[in-house]
Amino acid sequence: MPSTPPRRRHRRPRRRLSVSLALAVSGLVLAGCSSEAAGPALETGADVPDEVPQETVLRVGDPATQTALEVSGLIDEIDFDIEFANINGGPKTLEAFRAGALDIGAVADIPPLFATWTDTEVRILAARETVDPLEHPTYALGIAPGTDVADLDDLAGKKIAYSPGQAQGALVLRVLDKAGLAQDDVELVEMTSVDDSFVNALGSKQVDVAPLQPTLAKTYLAKYERDGAATIASGVRDDAWVLYAPVEVVQDAHKAAAAKKYVAIWAEAQEWINAHPEEFAEAFYVEHEGLSPEDARYVVEALGTFEVPTAWDDLIARHQETADLLAREQGHDDLDVTDLYDRRFEQAIAQALGAGSPS
Repeated sequence: MPSTPPRRRHRRPRRRLSVSLALAVSGLVLAGCSSEAAGPALETGADVPDEVPQETVLRVGDPATQTALEVSGLIDEIDFDIEFANINGGPKTLEAFRAGALDIGAVADIPPLFATWTDTEVRILAARETVDPLEHPTYALGIAPGTDVADLDDLAGKKIAYSPGQAQGALVLRVLDKAGLAQDDVELVEMTSVDDSFVNALGSKQVDVAPLQPTLAKTYLAKYERDGAATIASGVRDDAWVLYAPVEVVQDAHKAAAAKKYVAIWAEAQEWINAHPEEFAEAFYVEHEGLSPEDARYVVEALGTFEVPTAWDDLIARHQETADLLAREQGHDDLDVTDLYDRRFEQAIAQALGAGSPS
């Protein structure tokens, strides 16, 4: 992955919200001391303020959306200070949360579960899914050269790369569940999916099967297809993507107000990506990620079109199924994912996309 550059701060003129006005908003009480000009505390269930005071800074780790905002010009709609960090992925985002260095992260649906299970309280503020998710999966199953796996029925007895705290690990459990296999029916090889670690593990035959994102699948086949390497479809949904934040963000009236504005513009940015796939491919995958134009087009086409749900009931139900599966298979406490979703932001997204109030 590219090295992490300094954060970029986007600063635009704004109207200052006076302290007296902020304290008059229903549901606000004075917050405790903080090193970063904490705003008044926002009670659970209280309306999120519309105004963002001048001293507020929102720190966001979402390089893809940052690129879309800048190229589309939507960033000009942000009238508060925002610092973008070149941070993505569950482990790095959670580390930044715990260090107090990040307010919002963009990840798959698994990291918020593991944050909760490891005693970091978080809230989900927005979500994105894929239109036709089985036709445009996020992951394929890479098959090591010489390994006899043509479909999911062939997974029994195979060594499968497994990253328990990441989306790839949840995918493996979903695949086993779909195939009617238990963990004891295969050999799970625990390893962290970083950079091309799964590609190397497959190529060296340390594992027989590993989930691969589109760019890694393409790289893997380019290196090893001549030796008999292959990929097969997982056959399960793996498309959920969320914005989430430490609970302290939504308990701070100023941060919460900034987050409400950000998720609305974030939703518009996802629609812009859908409408401008070639422009986004060039700006993000070529200029930011360093892919060739051919590979960038391949990734955009492979991932398909996104949709931002403006009503969350179905999304939450699917997320609950995932949480129940992980709790059962990995020995975690039962978790009611409804508690993770801050549905005040559902309303903000619905309004931004012209969907009205969610049902």
